[in-house]
Amino acid sequence: MAGITFDAVGKIYGGETRAIADVSIDIADGEFVVLVGPSGCGKSTLLRMVAGLEDITEGKILIGDRVVNDVAPKDRDIAMVFQNYALYPHMTVRDNMAFGLKLRKTPKKEIEERVGEAARILEITDYLDRKPKALSGGQRQRVAMGRAIVREPAAFLMDEPLSNLDAKLRVQMRSELGLLHSRLGTTTLYVTHDQVEAMTMGDRVAVLKAISDTESNLQQIASPRELYDHPRNLFVAGFIGSPAMNFVYATVGADGTATTLDFGGHSLAVGSGALPDGLERSEREIVVGVRPEAFEIRSAAGAGGSAMTVTASLVEQLGSEAYVHFAVPVRPVVTADIEALLAEEGTDASALGDETKFTARVNPDHAPRVGQSAELVVDTTKLHFFDPESGDAL
Repeated sequence: MAGITFDAVGKIYGGETRAIADVSIDIADGEFVVLVGPSGCGKSTLLRMVAGLEDITEGKILIGDRVVNDVAPKDRDIAMVFQNYALYPHMTVRDNMAFGLKLRKTPKKEIEERVGEAARILEITDYLDRKPKALSGGQRQRVAMGRAIVREPAAFLMDEPLSNLDAKLRVQMRSELGLLHSRLGTTTLYVTHDQVEAMTMGDRVAVLKAISDTESNLQQIASPRELYDHPRNLFVAGFIGSPAMNFVYATVGADGTATTLDFGGHSLAVGSGALPDGLERSEREIVVGVRPEAFEIRSAAGAGGSAMTVTASLVEQLGSEAYVHFAVPVRPVVTADIEALLAEEGTDASALGDETKFTARVNPDHAPRVGQSAELVVDTTKLHFFDPESGDAL
């Protein structure tokens, strides 16, 4: 096994179109790192550069201690699992899994042992003599995994391997991949656009976005919890979390001895120390981020706490929780980072109107009906604060 290092890596197509700029990531031996981001952010390009399927324009990529910029794909000691499985339809499962070993002229007995062990780990022993067309999507994905496992590579590269599966099977395969990594301990670089997949599987998650000028694609790399609790900028904050974080322009004010956040006719009292240094009573306009779970209905939250009274425009009952949607009469937050997130959703910033839309995740037993007013208590210890110009966390 071996670690993977991106050292100031860049990629330019045709001498003009830049896809990757200044990406530096150190992946430790045995670590599971996920590259996540919207379409066009460069995550698959980075993976293909490690595999040798894309040339490297700038910087270096190392597998272990070896620079592999000019090393042929077959000599990089990696195994790749593709989105579309890439199985040979005329071969049995056994032959698909053994094919790479046969090309390497591995002894027949060793091939049989490795294929048998991988099939046992993946619970596909009963399917070894079937052809891919006789398998379900989940079984085909296990065969693709088995083909990678038998090679005993230094690293696994996985390019959205679960995206063709239905939702229930995707959840099951997520957990199975996690258990498989725990068992094998092989360095894994995993690409996905699904942030839930990224957060539940990665030891660390690298959040990428499409570049502007020469800004790095890499926005932040950290543990899932660190990304969630301490996003570095508006893009990471808005991309990580479902439903997404709410953003609103607010002015830092004062009400007697308390510092307040004032926006759209609402005023939230913020406890001492909750705001970054230098912001208290500054009368400065900032962007405040509120995750949906920072809200609760007053009747469920009990007495105390800072609250705002709103009118529910839409209520989604999901059984274990409810989403209450409402609007506040203040212009929506639109920065370069927010525009990038809106583009991923297919929304144009000009269509946002002059109101800021919020989503609150609340106790379903206390949720209001559409058109009803509701008093929402806000946990002000869980607010996030951003500079409205740069988008960076304060």
